[in-house]
Amino acid sequence: MIKKILVLEDDQDILYVVQEVLEYERFLVKGISNCQEVLKLGEEFVPDLFLLDFRLQDGNGGEVCRDLKSHPLFAATPVIIFSAYAQKNIDFSAYGCDGVIEKPFDLDQLIEMVNLLLTKTSV
Repeated sequence: MIKKILVLEDDQDILYVVQEVLEYERFLVKGISNCQEVLKLGEEFVPDLFLLDFRLQDGNGGEVCRDLKSHPLFAATPVIIFSAYAQKNIDFSAYGCDGVIEKPFDLDQLIEMVNLLLTKTSV
């Protein structure tokens, strides 16, 4: 069964690259650049994993993660936050995310973490 990933990223170049790489790895990917639409799209798409940028023009990926983790449909869905601020004394675990990837990130590292988290949830 094909796994679905919802990516929240407001940098269109990064969003494009992440979508292309994940689709190449045989995931079904939806990209979005607006924090306000994540829950609505998530309820329609029902992804197996969320990939969220931390700093967004219209919000904070950590807060989106917290909202997702408190939603009954997504409480057990893995969430990865990726951020250029990973070393800035931000406690990402406080948001309830399952993984953090520092920008700029290695695409192999991204795929590895996605596969690891999806394997954990399908057991």
